[in-house]
Amino acid sequence: MIFRTNIQLQAERNQIDYNSKLLLIGSCFSENIYKKLNYFKFHTVSNPFGILFNPIAIENLIANAINQKKYSEKDIFLLNERWHCFDAHSDLSSVDKIDLLSNLNSVIHSTHQQLKKSTHIIITLGTSWVYRFIDTDSIVGNCHKAPQKKFLKELLSVEDILASLENIYVLIKDINPTINILFTVSPVRHLKDGFIENSQSKAHLLTAIHQLVDKRNNMFYFPSYEILLDDLRDYRFYSSDMIHPNKTAVN
Repeated sequence: MIFRTNIQLQAERNQIDYNSKLLLIGSCFSENIYKKLNYFKFHTVSNPFGILFNPIAIENLIANAINQKKYSEKDIFLLNERWHCFDAHSDLSSVDKIDLLSNLNSVIHSTHQQLKKSTHIIITLGTSWVYRFIDTDSIVGNCHKAPQKKFLKELLSVEDILASLENIYVLIKDINPTINILFTVSPVRHLKDGFIENSQSKAHLLTAIHQLVDKRNNMFYFPSYEILLDDLRDYRFYSSDMIHPNKTAVN
C-alpha cells in the first residue's frame, strides 16, 4: 500500500530557469524554498526585511521599497536595550539606532532594485491574523515582544487580503510590467492562534489568492500548503515540534 496521495502539478507558463532572477518574500517557509533554490545556484534573494507573515506587512515592504521610503528616528523605537522597527523582523534590530536606520535604508534601496529586475517574485503568506499597534493604528510586521496591551489582534477578512494582494500586484507591475508573481501559502500551522483559528486564517489566505490569480495574467499559485498537509501528512515529514516541515518534506 502507498501511504501517499500524490498531487498532480500542471506545468505553468513562464517557468523558472537558470536565467531567472528570483525574489522571495514572506513567512519562515519561504526560507525553506530559498535554501533549496540557493543550493541549486539559482539567482535568488530572500526576505530583505526578514520574515514577514501577513499580507499587509508584505504590502508595506513592497510599497516602501517602490516609493523608496527614507526611514528616520520616528520609525524606530528602543526596547530591551535594542532598537527595532515594526516593519522589519528582529534580525535587523540593533543596539545602535544609526546602524539600524542605515541598514533599513540600504535594504529599501536594494529591494527597490530587486523588484525592478526580478523575473519572478515568490510571495509566501503565513497568516491572516495581524497585530495593530494602538498608538499609530497601524498593522505591524513584527511586535518585537513589546507589551501585548499595546496591540489589538485582528483577523483579516478575505476582502482585506484581496485588496492588499491587488495593491501588491499594481505596485510591482508599475515598475516591472513583465514580472511573474507566484503565491503560495505556508503549510506551517500557527497553533499559538489555536487549531480552529489557524484553519480559518489559512482559508482566508487561500480564498483571496485564488480570487486574484483566477483573473490576472502572470500570477500563479503553487500548492505547497496542499502538498504538505494532504500528501505529506504523515508526521515523519515534520520536525520535532510537529509543526514545521523537516528536510525530507522540503526535499
